[in-house]
Amino acid sequence: MSWEHFIYFAIASVLLWAMGAYAAWRDKTVVAYTTTTIGLIVFFAFILAMWVSLERPPLRTMGETRLWYSFFLPLAGLIVYSRWKYKWILSFSTILALVFICVNLFKPEIHDKTLMPALQSPWFAPHVIVYMFAYAVLGAAAVMAVFLLFRKTSLASEMEITDNLVYVGLAFMTIGMLFGALWAKEAWGHYWSWDPKETWAAITWLAYLVYVHYRLLPKHNPRLALWMLILSFILLQMCWWGINYLPSAQGSSVHTYTT
Repeated sequence: MSWEHFIYFAIASVLLWAMGAYAAWRDKTVVAYTTTTIGLIVFFAFILAMWVSLERPPLRTMGETRLWYSFFLPLAGLIVYSRWKYKWILSFSTILALVFICVNLFKPEIHDKTLMPALQSPWFAPHVIVYMFAYAVLGAAAVMAVFLLFRKTSLASEMEITDNLVYVGLAFMTIGMLFGALWAKEAWGHYWSWDPKETWAAITWLAYLVYVHYRLLPKHNPRLALWMLILSFILLQMCWWGINYLPSAQGSSVHTYTT
């Protein structure tokens, strides 16, 4: 399996996810579940095939992590749809996944089989995979926040859904950070180094923690909480890929693996 085959898997997956989104709008729940799930299987089949072809987890580069994010977005959408039956969530998750798929088609960033010694750790794959799932769930929470800010007047029950997404996403982010600390100890001899990536990871984690605690206050402004959630997701994007464009990360970051 080579990267040239990705477009065929991507087209098939997106079409299946789009069919699932359309079925959700038409209240055809079984069709929505079936087509979305088959689309996930097709997309994950390509990830597994790349894993075998590269002889390593496809998690090294931004392009490879975008593969996982494109997979987890519809999965998170399906989870939300299964639990709360929001018709629009599968449409949004499909559109977001399509954006990341298109980025990968135009800028794949898929590299060779080799892994630097720091990445040859059993903690490497679980750390990145758990983080990508956390990012996808928190992405669904951000979509909910935008929807509630601009489309809804009553926020009570929908805010509870958003909170649950944040709880799940923050929990997985915390697990991912712990896996990362164990990986860092094995690879570099210390659990935390305040590398630019780690600094922004801490900032992002604290931002979501502030949101959670603010929501627990007896008197709080729900709309302000939603804006806090959107800001937290912007910080998450900075942590994920934005730091690559910061001067402080150029050549000095231990998270720069392709130089």
